[in-house]
Amino acid sequence: MLQPESDDLFRRLEELNSIGVSLSKEKDTIRLLEKILIAAKSITNADGGTLYRINEGTCQFEIMRTDSLNIAMGGTTGVAIPFYPIHLIGRDGLPNNSMVVAYSVLHDTTVNIPDAYAAAGFDFSGTKSFDKRTGYRSKSFLTVPMKNHENEIIGVLQLINAQERKTGEIISFSPADQSLAESLASQAAIALTNRQLINQLEALFEAFITLINTAIDDKSAYTGGHCQRVPVLTMMLAEAAIRARSGPLKDFSLGEHELYELKLAGLLHDCGKVTTPVHIVDKATKLQTIFDRIELVDVRFEVAKREAEIETLKEKQKLLANDPKAEVSDLDAKLVQRIAALDDDRNFLRRGNIGGEFMRLEDVERIKRIARNVWTNEVGERAPLLTEDEVYNLSIARGTLTREDRAIINNHVAMTYKMLSALPWPKQLRGVPEIAASHHERLDGKGYHRGLTGERMSLQARVVAIADIFEALTAKDRPYKPGKTLSESLEILGRMTLENHVDPHLFDVFIREKVYLKYAEQFLDPVQIDWVDETRIPGFVV
Repeated sequence: MLQPESDDLFRRLEELNSIGVSLSKEKDTIRLLEKILIAAKSITNADGGTLYRINEGTCQFEIMRTDSLNIAMGGTTGVAIPFYPIHLIGRDGLPNNSMVVAYSVLHDTTVNIPDAYAAAGFDFSGTKSFDKRTGYRSKSFLTVPMKNHENEIIGVLQLINAQERKTGEIISFSPADQSLAESLASQAAIALTNRQLINQLEALFEAFITLINTAIDDKSAYTGGHCQRVPVLTMMLAEAAIRARSGPLKDFSLGEHELYELKLAGLLHDCGKVTTPVHIVDKATKLQTIFDRIELVDVRFEVAKREAEIETLKEKQKLLANDPKAEVSDLDAKLVQRIAALDDDRNFLRRGNIGGEFMRLEDVERIKRIARNVWTNEVGERAPLLTEDEVYNLSIARGTLTREDRAIINNHVAMTYKMLSALPWPKQLRGVPEIAASHHERLDGKGYHRGLTGERMSLQARVVAIADIFEALTAKDRPYKPGKTLSESLEILGRMTLENHVDPHLFDVFIREKVYLKYAEQFLDPVQIDWVDETRIPGFVV
């Protein structure tokens, strides 16, 4: 006689174990809550149920299900639950013992009611009103508090109308039902708490990353947006590569952990810049250090002009002393020419100080000639108009950085790798340091900081590399250049592809899937979004 009952209990215990495993694997909190309620209904064969979460002194409705009425609200259904939260403490300041859900929480106890209509001490007026409207008959109730591993109640499971498994008759919840529901509630609470803790840790870590990027933002007004934009473009390109259904990347895929790993790498790719001196990061002109030294050069030119004027006045005084009728107009003309020449040289140096795409050799020679002029310095000594260091900086062929400046800038990648490698990454995120610190590597091995060749770079690292380059080309907040248009940027990126600088297959996806346009519409100024003739982009085959 006991054999069928024993078999049923054994089956339900196996089901409980299976449910526990399933709950521990679920990563989405909403789906986890839904699984908890559905599992509780299944294991007790209940027709309906509600899952509540404790929130600021109330029991908040999260999931509702009643199979016989085809009711499914909350969770993934998208249907809002139209009921107010149940307060644990009433307006009179007293415990709300009349509501069975609140009572279960306040007294940390399971409440098993065979028939709500015959129950004393609880307010089931709302239940009876619901039954009257729908024709339903709410009878047996099992209300179980959900306690986590710290013995804290974080939610409540309420099951309604246990059903006899063969006949479907509404029956009371048995002691076995209660025991199984309590066990499930305990497992569910721990699974929910663990998921919340993991989510909180992930949120904390990403907030810390944002903090680092904010520090870089505040450190440099010119590159701050870079830390925000590169991760976005990285994920755009990665998702486009995953969608590819033809070509060398047709089998490329990234799992959930790998995508998160790539996202973190994109966010952290420039974290080493926190160690880069701000006057290097923000070097808007060739002579800039903690201030733009072109101002010192201006002062010297002004002194040189005054000296020229004084020298002319002295010559005129000498001539007129010997001959009051002497002609001095030639001296005035020479002074005008000398002042004009100094002004022209100063304006030339001002333009050259700004930096640009390329400085001609003849311009470099002119800088050297200007430097040979002399002025009287603050201690009365005759000195060159430009110092050796100023000549060196003004002669920079491209941009505003010297070789030494560039080495300091480049070191941020090594620092990124050093900083990230020191962190105790979990197994699924151990690739973050390599991906983040490889965005300046090149397929031909001529990049930095480790000189990796293509076969030694992960595809994820190559994705970040393209995102980093394209963002830099189109960025409109750099001190030394305006943001390039789409067509200009794609032409440069295409040439880099042909030169074996970036991955050609990813570049193909970048163009074919129009990742560049999606990014441009979100981050570029309208004037930068010009018409792109894809047939003319170097390295791209239509």
